[in-house]
Amino acid sequence: MPWSTRPNRNVTRRNILAVGVTLTAGFLAACSANLGNGNAPRASLDPAQAPQTEPRPAGSRPTKIAMLLPLAGFGPSAAVAKSLKQAGEMALFERDNPNVRLLVKDDKGTPEGARAATEQAIRDGADIILGPLFARSVTAAAPLARQANIPILAYSNDTRVAGNGVYLMSFLPGPEVERIVSYAASRGKRRFAALMPADAYGDTVEPLFRAAVSRNGGTLVHIDRYAVGANAMLEPVKRVAEAIRSAELAGAPVDALFLPGGQNTLPQLAPLLAYNGIDPRRVQLLGTGAWDYPNVGREQTLAGAWYPSPDPRSWQDFSASFARTFGSAPPRLASLAYDAVNLAVSLSASPDSQRYTAAALTNPQGFNGVDGTVVFSANGLSERQLAVLEIQQYRNSVIDAASRAGSDPAAVAPVYGQAAPPLTGSVQLPAPAGY
Repeated sequence: MPWSTRPNRNVTRRNILAVGVTLTAGFLAACSANLGNGNAPRASLDPAQAPQTEPRPAGSRPTKIAMLLPLAGFGPSAAVAKSLKQAGEMALFERDNPNVRLLVKDDKGTPEGARAATEQAIRDGADIILGPLFARSVTAAAPLARQANIPILAYSNDTRVAGNGVYLMSFLPGPEVERIVSYAASRGKRRFAALMPADAYGDTVEPLFRAAVSRNGGTLVHIDRYAVGANAMLEPVKRVAEAIRSAELAGAPVDALFLPGGQNTLPQLAPLLAYNGIDPRRVQLLGTGAWDYPNVGREQTLAGAWYPSPDPRSWQDFSASFARTFGSAPPRLASLAYDAVNLAVSLSASPDSQRYTAAALTNPQGFNGVDGTVVFSANGLSERQLAVLEIQQYRNSVIDAASRAGSDPAAVAPVYGQAAPPLTGSVQLPAPAGY
């Protein structure tokens, strides 16, 4: 499925902020019927729609695409890295371009390993680097790549590592929060409450949510945080439920409750909402792309809840193709590697000096792939076209077609105070919590 600059295409994930990254079983979960409906083909590019670039000049050297991944070991991160590698190889095979080589390097998931892998990629003549996955590895790789004038399309979604030659291929929380809040506001939801995890992801999402509510003319009635652990959710849920009851008695009821948890928290959180009298028929539940995991509809309390996501139909087709090729369903992040390789191969058709310039990478028309259209800004952030999905028991439905969350990715970037959230967190799929 080639990438393109297609202006008319209408087309998550939580922040992987990793120093000590714990990967949960959800990280490896396969997609399911909950990912949406329809059988539309994977997004593809007709040759007539390809970027109009000069033919490769005679004698022009082949393009070398380096991919840095934490392949070492046998743990969950290595398993996910293997799937990212396979997805990249699948894209290269489908493009069948003899002038492009993929150089896969093991960064070992450490800053030291990332530096060594970057140095090796530079020595091997890499034109562009895809990855690393973890923020700490991107931070280590970036200065070396910058000195060699090699751009990085990183899989991390820690926005603090973006810019100055580093572009984030990943799913960013800012556009997701803006998309779901703005959609809720368009449906008459004006008074919001929120219950967020007390971790790095919550630290990132809270200022985004506060800003989105204000920007869309809403009122934040109550916000609470919960520790991620056994029984730690009980008291925070009680406080939120009491705030919702008090608001209703005062004649100014809460319209929507924002729950930016994921697969490691929602199954425990949802029953507590019902137990404490929070009625999703009266208070609209809202989430982020972290909700896009298999069988989320099994939680009856979440039925009818809304969350943002790229249109799921292309992902379904990609996942089926991956499973046929490699014998198992891919982790949700695999599409990032697939799309990144397609993007790099598309741009390789340009003359050597123009292949991966900032101007080429920040084409305002964007690039189309499995996860819709992505547009990179000069500051390295990405913006994707996001749909709004409603959770149903057997499959989730698109209730609002994909559109951009805002005109400028920087407008919905995290707003940190003097001290940024610590580079820690856990990872889960399809909505990682800190990579």
